[in-house]
Amino acid sequence: MQAFSEILSAPGESPSSKASFSRLIKERAQAEGFDQVGIVGAAPLDSEADRLNEWLARGYHAEMQWMARDSQKRTNPLKIFPLARSVVVVALNYYTPHKHQDNPTTGKVSRYAWGDDYHEVINRKLRALLFWIKEQRPEAEGKVCVDIQPVMDKAWAVRAGLGWLGKHTNMITTRYGSWVFIGELLLNLDLEYNTEEVEDHCGSCSLCIDSCPTQAITEPYVVDSNRCISYGTIELRAENLPEPITENLSGWFYGCDICQDVCPWNRFEQVTQEEDSFSPREGNINAKLTDIVDLSAEAYAERFRHSPMKRAKLSGLKRNARALLDDRQT
Repeated sequence: MQAFSEILSAPGESPSSKASFSRLIKERAQAEGFDQVGIVGAAPLDSEADRLNEWLARGYHAEMQWMARDSQKRTNPLKIFPLARSVVVVALNYYTPHKHQDNPTTGKVSRYAWGDDYHEVINRKLRALLFWIKEQRPEAEGKVCVDIQPVMDKAWAVRAGLGWLGKHTNMITTRYGSWVFIGELLLNLDLEYNTEEVEDHCGSCSLCIDSCPTQAITEPYVVDSNRCISYGTIELRAENLPEPITENLSGWFYGCDICQDVCPWNRFEQVTQEEDSFSPREGNINAKLTDIVDLSAEAYAERFRHSPMKRAKLSGLKRNARALLDDRQT
């Protein structure tokens, strides 16, 4: 058996040492609770950059001006962490077996937002992983990225062999469907890299495209945020939702899961091992609309503490609730 001191050798290590340490990193990531992990080199995402720039040129980022402002950072990890040599990409299954209610006094909440804020959960786990790596390699330095940083999470997950990009632009895994959160750890270490991407298994299926009530998926693998219910109810800061969205809310109060709910690969979902974090909070599967409209700033802060639903802010949540109430009164 190879000695642990050989596995954790200094710079100039042999490929076998890289492979051994890379394997240990993956095992440790799984021990921290991640369901999938892959490692790739920290090279610029050139082909993805071309697609991103075309998407931005079409104005499909809507009012998310930071997408255009940080476009170079999004496709080049060295712009975020100049010492980066490797990208450790992780996925965390968040599926719980609860269902939305058919109740006209409530609005549906996207499954990802039922429990605790995934940014905090993944950040905590990745920081624990980085701490462990530094214990083994004192020269190690790293940068934790969880959605907030300008990183193309789904592109890195595809490169790392965790899944493929579905026609709805969510990353799909063969084991968990698309019910996964993604995060990255940029490291200054040379490691063994994944060289194979998962084959695109969408085939001729167009259920996600056909089922979108606003036709936000303008073509396979392209989403126009201007028409997307998730964008409108979460990211948009306007006083009113645009007509293509208000006329097709389909009961959604925060986010939208239609394109994921119809995906055949999501029949293979498995219950998350992080139920303590991702099990639904009270009122987070279906939110009572009148409660939201009457919510005070203090009650909002208390109810949505450590919840991803803070993203829409109190004004956005009230706007969404009013839009659904108005729709049901007409």
